[in-house]
Amino acid sequence: MMTKCTLRRYTGRGGLELTVVAIGRVLKRILLGEAMRSDKLHETLLPKRIALPVFASDALSSVAYAPDEILLTLGMAGGAMALTHSWQIALGVVFVMVVVVASYRQNVHAYPSGGGDYEVAGENLGPKAGLTVASALLVDYVLTVAVSVSSGVQNAASALTFVRGHEAIVAVVIVAILTAMNLRGVRESGSAFAIPTYLFMFAVIGMAIVGFVRQAAGNLPYAESAALDVAPEEGFESLGTLALAFLLLRAFSSGCAALTGVEAISNGVPAFQKPKSKNAATTLLMMGAIAVTMLFSMIMLARMTRVHFAEDPGRQLLLNGVPVGDEYVQDTVMGQVSKAVFDGFPVGVVLVSTVTGLILFLAANTAFNGFPVLASILARDGYLPRQLHTRGDRLAFSNGILILAGAACVLIIAYDAEVTRLIQLYIVGVFVSFTLSQTGMVRHWNRLLRTERDPSERARMQRSRIINYIGAIICGLVLVVVLATKFIHGAGYAIAAMAVLFWIMTRIQNHYRHVSAELAVSEEETDHNRLPSRVHAIVLISRLHKPALRALSYARATRPNRLEAITVNVDNEETAALQADWEKRGIPLPLKALDSPYREITRPIVDYVKSLRSDNPRDVVVVYVPEYVVGRWWEQILHNQSALRLKTRLRFMPGVMVSSVPWQLSSSAGQEPVLSTSAPGDVRRGE
Repeated sequence: MMTKCTLRRYTGRGGLELTVVAIGRVLKRILLGEAMRSDKLHETLLPKRIALPVFASDALSSVAYAPDEILLTLGMAGGAMALTHSWQIALGVVFVMVVVVASYRQNVHAYPSGGGDYEVAGENLGPKAGLTVASALLVDYVLTVAVSVSSGVQNAASALTFVRGHEAIVAVVIVAILTAMNLRGVRESGSAFAIPTYLFMFAVIGMAIVGFVRQAAGNLPYAESAALDVAPEEGFESLGTLALAFLLLRAFSSGCAALTGVEAISNGVPAFQKPKSKNAATTLLMMGAIAVTMLFSMIMLARMTRVHFAEDPGRQLLLNGVPVGDEYVQDTVMGQVSKAVFDGFPVGVVLVSTVTGLILFLAANTAFNGFPVLASILARDGYLPRQLHTRGDRLAFSNGILILAGAACVLIIAYDAEVTRLIQLYIVGVFVSFTLSQTGMVRHWNRLLRTERDPSERARMQRSRIINYIGAIICGLVLVVVLATKFIHGAGYAIAAMAVLFWIMTRIQNHYRHVSAELAVSEEETDHNRLPSRVHAIVLISRLHKPALRALSYARATRPNRLEAITVNVDNEETAALQADWEKRGIPLPLKALDSPYREITRPIVDYVKSLRSDNPRDVVVVYVPEYVVGRWWEQILHNQSALRLKTRLRFMPGVMVSSVPWQLSSSAGQEPVLSTSAPGDVRRGE
């Protein structure tokens, strides 16, 4: 449906002009589409085939960078370390993934409301635990967008050379595009992202099958970096037992980046079609199976093709003992494996490279679905501004989407879109939420088992408790490993961000609680005796013109107990002329002049109103302020400045109301449609 752009003609002092009405609204409709009614919310719910790419793209995309981080960390001790231990690290990550997926299937069935880890921890471990989880998840969602988009840009830069050196700018543009798509609604963005996500699964699993078949046949070639050696970094030439164990744990913690996004489905259960819990649990199982298969396949293929990967390739990679130099371009692990597997078949290499770049961009979509929903729940509970609980025109939580995009762009620019630096901040938050959530689920089952008497139901609960108990222990151990190995490398900043966010949300909740207590109406305050005894109306007069006369008329129409007109005497001659004109016109109301020896306007009026209030504290004072309504932005600068300052001062005085009396100048004609553009929340309110 097209939105009409109306042209309206009017005559003003500038002559005949054409005003384009509702340009902003037209652009908004083009960008977002037509607004949706609140009763159409069910149409935005997702079937499993679309929910999988929407919520699983983050976890699936980690196969594009988790192997890089594992090999890069192991490569600190030389290339042989990566070849001999990478598969063991991968097995450890796969084991944790299986445990976490099994644990979260219990969460999905027990808490289908969409609160996810925040609700589980808050209900079972207390509000502070819930708020800790929420802080961790919000930080992790921001990092998901920054890491995924930055990784996608780096992958694209290997094929598109003009991107090199401009990664941060390109990443910010990609975030802006993703933001626009998500503002159109969850279902529309999911449909747009489904094809690239399924293509990525097909390409990676297909590459794995081809690679394993060629390996079995004995004709799988080595990667382009297989002929190179990896020099150990300084201090890692010879490792003792403890140092080796620490390095392996650090590689394991880097590989656990593959688990980010697993919790997104438990937070997004309300977005599924009915039966919500069953569909969400099935989608979670599919995501886990696909992610595990792709991750382990990539590590094994990298090992078979002898991929060497270094943080500083120009210095660490050696050819016959000589560094390859800065001219050497190191492809990602995915890129090197695809060139080896599809040797002689460039179409396969291009397909893998293209869909990998796309999935990394689209992986950020998981955060764009998780962050706004979690923020809306926190806003509902009073921990974030109420505006985050409001749906926009397309029934998406628009304010949350915009805040997420802005925070991610700040991180991308601050870290220049470097994945190696950004990923050090990553996964801390998600394992904080994993650990507290699974601990909360154990207490959840303990509470239910105290009252449950049905044997079959008790057996089911006990099985679920065992699964969550194992999940809590494993996630807690991984969290300790992550903190021990990554704290000084960047994880400490993530912890600090969580602490700051926790403090901010606590302060917001305290503010809302204090405001509610302050505004609560007691039984005594509903009694008619608490009504104002009298209404004292004041009309401000600066000149005797049409706006002033309209303000006088409005004030008289309200029939106050007392009505007076006042002006401020900043110039004796002008004040005398005004009073003479006032009497000449026979206005049946005295005009009182307030002296202002220092030529101030606001202070004498404020002092006068204060005196009225102190003399008669039970009276209500209503101040009528004539104002011009103008149509051009620069006209606003020329008018109404004194009125604005006065209203700002008076609004802080109890028992005083300010009534603006508008007078529309000719330049304001035709501006009403521009000012009537819908705002976020209009749909929810039925406007």
